[in-house]
Amino acid sequence: MSNQNLGLETQAIRMQLERTQYLEHSVPLYLTSSFIFEDAEDMRASFAEEKERNIYSRFSNPNTSEFVEKICLMEGAEDGYAFATGMAAVYSTFAVLLNSGDHIVSASSVFGSTHTLFTKYFPKWNITTSYFDVNKPEMIENFIQPNTKILYAESPTNPAVDILDLELLGKIAKKHNLILIIDNCFATPYIQNPIQFGADLVIHSATKLIDGQGRVLGGVTVGRYDLIREIYLFSRNTGPALSPFNAWVLSKSLETLPVRIERHCENALKVAEFLENHPSVASVKYPFLKSHPQYEVAKKQMKLGGNIVAFEIKGGIESGRKFLDKIKLCSLSANLGDTRSIVTHPASTTHSKLTEQERLTVSITDGLVRVSVGLETVQDVINDLKQALE
Repeated sequence: MSNQNLGLETQAIRMQLERTQYLEHSVPLYLTSSFIFEDAEDMRASFAEEKERNIYSRFSNPNTSEFVEKICLMEGAEDGYAFATGMAAVYSTFAVLLNSGDHIVSASSVFGSTHTLFTKYFPKWNITTSYFDVNKPEMIENFIQPNTKILYAESPTNPAVDILDLELLGKIAKKHNLILIIDNCFATPYIQNPIQFGADLVIHSATKLIDGQGRVLGGVTVGRYDLIREIYLFSRNTGPALSPFNAWVLSKSLETLPVRIERHCENALKVAEFLENHPSVASVKYPFLKSHPQYEVAKKQMKLGGNIVAFEIKGGIESGRKFLDKIKLCSLSANLGDTRSIVTHPASTTHSKLTEQERLTVSITDGLVRVSVGLETVQDVINDLKQALE
């Protein structure tokens, strides 16, 4: 029976690359830095890449290979490579594809560390970036230059939960011969598959919902074989590889991803509906609320709405700080995608170093609060938010 004919849940649970002579039911850990060879010819052929085999865990390892293959199956990708963190995946992917003089067109709302790469470090190598407004995707082509090589976006965005039309991005990238890279961290392979809409590469911070329990760091890039081949060659020499232990944890986490995501999304929708009717809340953004500006786009490309709810609390920065101080059950953390619900106020924390105008350009208002809705009894989460708002 071909893996391609199996359901996503079955692929996540039943895909196992190999078993040892002990015929274990659960995949074992391969905590080894290197692998041995049978003889001189085996060693020569392995380094000449005439055969596929493990040589050194910085290159490949049975645990990382299994994790990557599962993600590839779930995303519909040809190949992939796993990294120590999500940002290692972002940096390595861009570093290998770009040359001095190249240009990136990116959505304005991207993760803070990605923005820092684009604005502080890449310019040192004469690589420039232009940002388009996530709410005006029809303007993207105005930013494309003769030296533009990559079109990049997150959808849903962090932290304002805006939605980009992936089909539109795919058509623009194809028309201008650009490499389309999508950060699919908020959606996961269970909710959304950007490759279906024309993406060449998909990046995940596996630290978030893929792990789902706040235990390990990890990242992965999957997509076209030819592009992944270059990413692999770059990474085996620069060393950002995912550890076998973390890969083992993440691979096991994928087995429960569908059931976890279903509960996350069910809870998040109820939280969003509660917030939408609270007098202290000016507005709420959740992809599967009909009031979301890109609701129809979200329904077209996403199976569910995700676990992130963004809302505008009345009273600005001070109200946001007071709200955090009154939270009792939910965690105050910069992470997301955990079993535990997490609340952040970007304007006074993660994005406090930006000016008000800079924050507004990426949809971060003074009163914006981001809730990563967990797996608790949803009424307990709602009660905590309710008492903090009051």
